[in-house]
Amino acid sequence: MVDELAVLRDQIDEVDQELVALFARRLKLVAGVGEVKSRQGVPIYAPDREASMLAKRRAEAQAQGVPPDLIEDVLRRFMRESYASENDTGFKCMNPALSKVVVVGGAGQLGSLFSHLLSLSGYQVCILEKDDWEDAESLVSDAGLVVIAVPIEQTVAIIKQLPPLPADCVLVDLTSIKAEPLAAMMASHSGPVLGLHPMFGPDVPSLAKQVIIYSEGRDSEQYQWLLDQMRIWGTRLQAVDAKEHDNAMSLVQALRHFTSFAYGAHLCAEQADLAQLLRLSSPIYRLELAMVGRLFAQDSNLYADIILSSPENLAMIRRYHSRFGELLTQLEQGDRQAFVEQFSTVSDFFGEYAQTFLKESRNLLAQANDSRHHGDEE
Repeated sequence: MVDELAVLRDQIDEVDQELVALFARRLKLVAGVGEVKSRQGVPIYAPDREASMLAKRRAEAQAQGVPPDLIEDVLRRFMRESYASENDTGFKCMNPALSKVVVVGGAGQLGSLFSHLLSLSGYQVCILEKDDWEDAESLVSDAGLVVIAVPIEQTVAIIKQLPPLPADCVLVDLTSIKAEPLAAMMASHSGPVLGLHPMFGPDVPSLAKQVIIYSEGRDSEQYQWLLDQMRIWGTRLQAVDAKEHDNAMSLVQALRHFTSFAYGAHLCAEQADLAQLLRLSSPIYRLELAMVGRLFAQDSNLYADIILSSPENLAMIRRYHSRFGELLTQLEQGDRQAFVEQFSTVSDFFGEYAQTFLKESRNLLAQANDSRHHGDEE
């Protein structure tokens, strides 16, 4: 039995080695694709091509008795690596006549990311930090694009302090609130203005499939090249009115971050044994705990700024607190039927999205479970 098992394992090792060689070959082909895309100005993310390719591979897998989900998982993992490697080849410059780019706060994490991407796209990029402010007027005097990438609480003040910009210079901010910065830019600069909100952290390996929200300001035809440039990077652009954006972010960011903060604070106050929780956790709780822990591995000032960025955020959190209390009162009263009825109401509210989220979460949970190292936890 031992010899038979050893033979089978040797054969599996041989197949795995063949797979590694095929993986290496595929990555080399991807590098070639990246070079062609760079020359031709083709976005690194092509959703139609991706969907078509995955559908074909799933059908081929099904025909050979291979689980289609397995093949899709492997290919999606490959595509993430592919998108990251395509960054190394650079991007086509969509506005080669642009004089230069000035990134205010370009030494920060998000500012550095955009400075890097703009440099990879062939633009001359200058960084303006607080210690360089005495040279600000000369730095921006011939700028074609000025990007404000400073902390939220400083954004409006920095915009107001900007020296006069060239009339055709595009003024852009990267702040997670939009109405107030956009109004400040419109008041400070008579030229083209655009509000951007990247919905990702500065540690992403690629902008492929990442969302950037944009709010129109003024003279959209003069910053269309910038939107096209971000599409080349692979981003998914979403146009949203500034006030609508801020209302949505009260839920998407402020409330979500606060609830994670509150749960983490509660675990800390209870002196929970995190190692034991991980040993005893189901995949869903491990994933939830990971999302909470992720918050506390990052900059506390950033999250404080996001949550405190507007009175509407605090009003949303107060309403959440009130509803939390109402639901807790029902439980304290032993009102099981009220819980079931409320659950049903919320289920109807989610509608078809509930099944979509169930399917998506299964993939996430499988990955969370695969990443467990049981020997280290015991």
